[in-house]
Amino acid sequence: MKKNEEKLKFNGRVIKVFTKKQQLPNGRQINLEIVKHPGAVLIAPFLDRGRIVMLRQYRPVIGKYIFELPAGTLGANETHLHCAKRELIEETGYIVKKITRIGEIYPAAGYTTERIVIFKAENLKKCASAPEEDEIITTQILTRQEISKLFKSGKIIDAKTICALALCGWI
Repeated sequence: MKKNEEKLKFNGRVIKVFTKKQQLPNGRQINLEIVKHPGAVLIAPFLDRGRIVMLRQYRPVIGKYIFELPAGTLGANETHLHCAKRELIEETGYIVKKITRIGEIYPAAGYTTERIVIFKAENLKKCASAPEEDEIITTQILTRQEISKLFKSGKIIDAKTICALALCGWI
């Protein structure tokens, strides 16, 4: 394999895995394994200043339910803003009137290109939710005090959710 040439190892529905030889800034040559991801969004949906909509979602890869904020993967040619509004409706059953980009994270920069753009959603209006067939979700309205208690007791363990709550000043 030539330097900087990527070799496709796996082509999945959401991710692609490549290997690549790359020279580092210090001159060393390394073999990389790269998980390419289309990108994602996370939404912190506030009903008002003191209440946020959280999900209790079953995650089959780890085999358990976890608390997290609504999030989702970008569709083909979809903007982050459109994806955020779509995912909010799908997962929570709320339409957003005011949405603000508050940051971005790379959740695992050592092996994946995934970048998550984080939004704060306010002025929500209830509508019907439409979760995807592989999503087992219940919504819960929680206060800052309840979030803090869940976090301190180790019940909020999702990294992207922790980052978003920190950006919002909730933990």
